[in-house]
Amino acid sequence: MGWQQFALVAAGGAAGTLARWGLSVAAYPGSAAWPWVTFAINLAGSFALGFLYGWTTRRGDVRWRLLLGVGLLGGFTTYSAFSVEVITLAMADAVFSAAAYALTSVLGGLAVAWFGLALGRRLVRGTP
Repeated sequence: MGWQQFALVAAGGAAGTLARWGLSVAAYPGSAAWPWVTFAINLAGSFALGFLYGWTTRRGDVRWRLLLGVGLLGGFTTYSAFSVEVITLAMADAVFSAAAYALTSVLGGLAVAWFGLALGRRLVRGTP
C-alpha cells in the first residue's frame, strides 16, 4: 500500500468519524427507547456504500472506493455502537425493542445496500 492510498483512507476515515460524532451530538435526545441516530447512520451508510460499489465497479477507479468507501463510510457507519445498543436495550428489559432494532438494522441495511448497488450500476451502464 502506497502513501497515497493510506492518505485517502485516513482523510476519509477522519471525515466520516467526525460526521458520525457530529450527528450523534446534534441529535442525541438524552435517553431514547430506539437508537435512531445509529440506525439512520448505518442505513444511510449501507445505501451509500452499495451505490459507491456499483458505481465504481463499472468505472474501475479504486481511489473513490478507498476515500469514500473504506475511509468515509467506514468511519461514518458503526457496527460496534449498534452492537452495544442492542445489548443495552436488552439489559434494560426492552428485549422486544432490542430484537426489533437488530432485525430491522440488518435487514434494512441489506435492502438499502442492494438498492444502492443496483442504482449505482444503472447510472453508469454503458460507461467503460
